Amino acid sequence: MGFSLAGIISNDVGIDLGTANTLVYVKGAGIVVNEPSIVALDRDARNLLAVGTEAKEMLGRTPGEIVTVRPMKDGVIADFEVTEEMLRYFIRKVQKKKFLVRPRIVICVPSGVTEVEKRTVRDSAERAGAREVYLIPEPMAAAIGVGLPVEEPVGSMVIDIGGGTSEIAVISLSGIVCQRSEKIGGDEMDETIVQFMRRTHNLLIGERTAEQIKCQIGSAYPLEEELEAPVKGRDLVANIPKTVNVHSEEIREALNEAVGAIVNAVRISLEQTPPELASDILDRGIIMTGGCALLRGLDRRLMEETELPIHIIDDPLTCVAKGAGKVLEDLNGYRKVLF
Repeated sequence: MGFSLAGIISNDVGIDLGTANTLVYVKGAGIVVNEPSIVALDRDARNLLAVGTEAKEMLGRTPGEIVTVRPMKDGVIADFEVTEEMLRYFIRKVQKKKFLVRPRIVICVPSGVTEVEKRTVRDSAERAGAREVYLIPEPMAAAIGVGLPVEEPVGSMVIDIGGGTSEIAVISLSGIVCQRSEKIGGDEMDETIVQFMRRTHNLLIGERTAEQIKCQIGSAYPLEEELEAPVKGRDLVANIPKTVNVHSEEIREALNEAVGAIVNAVRISLEQTPPELASDILDRGIIMTGGCALLRGLDRRLMEETELPIHIIDDPLTCVAKGAGKVLEDLNGYRKVLF
């Protein structure tokens, strides 16, 4: 093993640059950052005021001179400058005083990303302080993070449902045999809940409240014991604050279209899978990762619709970042899986 001065004075970094959360893996230290992909700016001067958790606390509560921005949309960069600032902030946070040599960075991107979007991500990372930038498809990173034998001639199917996209991929021999990237995820579900509350209860709520409802009582399949929760918002008729009790059956109905689209995408992917790999998936089942894998009953719904075993990983939020970390630890060994 060669002695590397760069390794001592620079931390190589793996980044899961998600629509909802950004996770940063530092070589030798594991995941050191797991914060929302949100930035608070001064409206006029566009100066950075807060990033991550601190900025999320401000969401929907800012005065006129402060604006909160989510620079990632549908898994890709929507605001180039703000993404660059956010990346620079996170890289500096984990590098501390090791800025003598700029880090090598592995960034996870949606499998359906275009060449233009790849270039945007690369440019953002380089301008934020990266020495070399490698891109890896999210489902591949998730599969590596989970510990699937991606380099073997065996079919593995991964469904990664994040904040902005649902990534479905069949992987074999270090490559993606077939993939689908649907712009449906946690954000779409939150927006559906906002619209449902407005339409059904004449109640205006913010996206943070919608996310809380989804986590507290959201489901994709009938529950053994249905839940309810009080929801606070503004009455659209009287224009005053109001509380409404909402049941899990209502939210399930509201989420049905988004969940149905994910189920349909999985079905299409299975139809496109070569028969030899399809038999592997029948034996091994489908792996679910990403934050929305935690939606109650989603595994049951998929199991019923596909008649295949569905496995949810213990910590589905972090496996993409862990996969980026494993690639960092052996860049030469994983060269085939990188864009």
